[in-house]
Amino acid sequence: MTGTTMNAAGDGTASTGSGTRTTTFPVIDHNHPLFLQNTKVPGSSLISLQLTGSENYALWSRSFRIGLVGRSKLRFVNERFPKSMFEPELHDQWEKCNAVVFSWIMNAVRPSLLSYVVYASDARKVWLDLRERFDTMNGSRIFQLH
Repeated sequence: MTGTTMNAAGDGTASTGSGTRTTTFPVIDHNHPLFLQNTKVPGSSLISLQLTGSENYALWSRSFRIGLVGRSKLRFVNERFPKSMFEPELHDQWEKCNAVVFSWIMNAVRPSLLSYVVYASDARKVWLDLRERFDTMNGSRIFQLH
């Protein structure tokens, strides 16, 4: 990210009914982890496969992770990526990215599973909750280790 800021009009000013005020927004480079392309909008689907439960969790999880890698958003579910690791002026952008990833997850689960997802506060928590509930491989591995 560069230190440059600009407003929505691109010139550092915003017009109001009574005059002009300066509103600045951080400029985010396309390589920045919080960059969102115009096609990354809530409501769109990341993958066509829907999570139905433990019977397809492994395939769904792998497919979803591949989709996130392709959109440079895997860090939102794969590792701790808190809003606090960014400067305060980027917190709103983090919220937008988190909401997009969250919506991709919601659009990729069977409607009857939405109650597991909809009240979470961030995409990582949803991801971890779904893994805990449906990843039977983890349970099998634990059993084998004991």
